[in-house]
Amino acid sequence: MFTGIIESLGTVQEIKNEQDNVHITIESLITDELKIDQSVAHNGICMTVVSIDKSLYTVTAIGETIKKTNLSDLKVGDIINLERAMKLGDRLDGHIVQGHVDQVGICSVAKETNGSWYYTFEYDETIGNITIEKGSITVNGVSLTVVDSTKNGFSVAIIPYTFENTNFKSFKIGTKINLEFDLIGKYITKLYSNK
Repeated sequence: MFTGIIESLGTVQEIKNEQDNVHITIESLITDELKIDQSVAHNGICMTVVSIDKSLYTVTAIGETIKKTNLSDLKVGDIINLERAMKLGDRLDGHIVQGHVDQVGICSVAKETNGSWYYTFEYDETIGNITIEKGSITVNGVSLTVVDSTKNGFSVAIIPYTFENTNFKSFKIGTKINLEFDLIGKYITKLYSNK
């Protein structure tokens, strides 16, 4: 489980394909605190550390993960959001995040608004996911509050700290992002769809 509060940024150093799997090597300031077999969220995708070498560590994504996320767009040099799994007893500063991406969305608006930043994202509503006005959403692993919820999209407002300390600063129109919808919203949707 995660909170959606980004702990550090990582830089992709190498991407290797092996059959349906992709091995991603990342350089990060938290590498020396990691251990093999540890779960780390990468742009909201929970993946297991499989090797560590000085400031570099490697995770492996399987074909199913690649299909449901924006990993196929990842390139060497890309900056990714990192969060280690939460510890029992820690404060839950964001919201409950599983690290299981529901679907990919696309950035349709990215603009600065008097010192903060405003983004709009669109997604395929036919999959059955919804956002709730003032509810929680995870975008590339970042816990955010939904504003302007629509049938197939939503907006978020980003404070300067979040802009500087996540990969939101690299988003532009057309950027594909990972979405994990709020567990409570998923439960409500399921509850009402069964009536």
